[in-house]
Amino acid sequence: MGERDAVSAEGECIELLSQLIRNACVNDGTVCSGFEQRSADVLTGVLEGTGVDLQRFEPEPGRTSVVARVPGRVPGAPSLALVGHTDVVPVSVDGWREDPFGGEVIDGEVWGRGAVDMLNQTTTMTVAVRRLLATGWRPRGDLVLALVADEEAGSVHGVEWLLEHEREHLWADHVLTEVGGPVRRHGDAVHVDAHVGEKGGAGFVVHVHGTPGHGSMPFGADNALVRAAAVVQHLAALPPYRDLGGLWPSWVAAQGFDPALSGALVDPDRVDAALASLPPDAARRAHACCHATLSPNVIRGGGKRNVVPDHVVVEVDMRLLPGDDPEAALQRVEDWLAPFGSQVVLERQRRGEGTVSPTDTELWRVLGAAAAAVHPGATLLPALFVAATDARFYRRRGAVAYGFNVLSDAITPERYWSMFHGNDERIDVESLRLSVQAWELVLRGFLS
Repeated sequence: MGERDAVSAEGECIELLSQLIRNACVNDGTVCSGFEQRSADVLTGVLEGTGVDLQRFEPEPGRTSVVARVPGRVPGAPSLALVGHTDVVPVSVDGWREDPFGGEVIDGEVWGRGAVDMLNQTTTMTVAVRRLLATGWRPRGDLVLALVADEEAGSVHGVEWLLEHEREHLWADHVLTEVGGPVRRHGDAVHVDAHVGEKGGAGFVVHVHGTPGHGSMPFGADNALVRAAAVVQHLAALPPYRDLGGLWPSWVAAQGFDPALSGALVDPDRVDAALASLPPDAARRAHACCHATLSPNVIRGGGKRNVVPDHVVVEVDMRLLPGDDPEAALQRVEDWLAPFGSQVVLERQRRGEGTVSPTDTELWRVLGAAAAAVHPGATLLPALFVAATDARFYRRRGAVAYGFNVLSDAITPERYWSMFHGNDERIDVESLRLSVQAWELVLRGFLS
């Protein structure tokens, strides 16, 4: 990419990303939130006139996804989908230094909710595809650009719905989506994170029962809220399920830790103490990469201050390592709650196994070449994503899917992950330029 092209790409990215941020497609989990139609309209305008087959899908009013499909020149050649979501999570405005929906460029960074998760990638994917098609380039195999709704609330109105109802428009046998991107430098080693798998989920609700009574006479009362407090403490003490195999040893080896710490992190008898010695943010992320996690996050109950509650609900987020069976995990929880008897009931909710894609693929080779072209000497670091992305829906149907991006050295891994769903989310303009360069290299390398 020449200097003039780089400046042009930066300008396009800034303009599009700022607009997507200002659209404020905030998804709070309710069907009437999101308003992704606003960004679908903008993205449709960017892609019109490029010769792609543009389709719009709206399973619920306002929950609009845009899918652009470019047929390949060679029937049966490998296909590739770039999948970016347009919705963002809610924001606590008081915690921000700048307007979270201003999309302003300040000191070389674009500020706003979604700048990291994942509107920067949605933007750079779109700009890269538009720029390539404008040169007359056409792919060898099918290229799909899916700009989708509802990823932040489980993709019920996004990729999951699209693959169930409009599969022929969205399907590809290779998929790139969030996240990937941060660069790690330790001595002469340069690694770029690329996510090859992600944890599964088995969220559940605990119903805690008691007996109603008058709040003025609490002595000996069967208070469901008091019992729920004990249940939450009990859940927090559930013995951890861990796996120090899989991607964990190579991830530890690439961090540049002291050899003694690296050795402790792969030792079942020493790993917990080693994790506790890391800085808090690093410890939380590393712990989640090798443990199933359980987090009681919502509690609801009681209707009036002077009434002893007889029913309290506790909502729990449980994330599972690849290979951990969701039903077995839920049974572990149910057995752990058995001492509370019939007054505590576990209700199973949506669940799915963790997923992992292999790295002995042509797409992985192409991604590695692109990363090395952007950051000379870089190699890809296969990593586990501890939350969920749209990649899981493709992997469970047989596709190879990776979370990929290439960012600048200004975005350290620690800084990057702290901004996901956090305050003062922003991305530097240099990262946008490098991302467009990487996407163009990948598309040409895999589909030319």
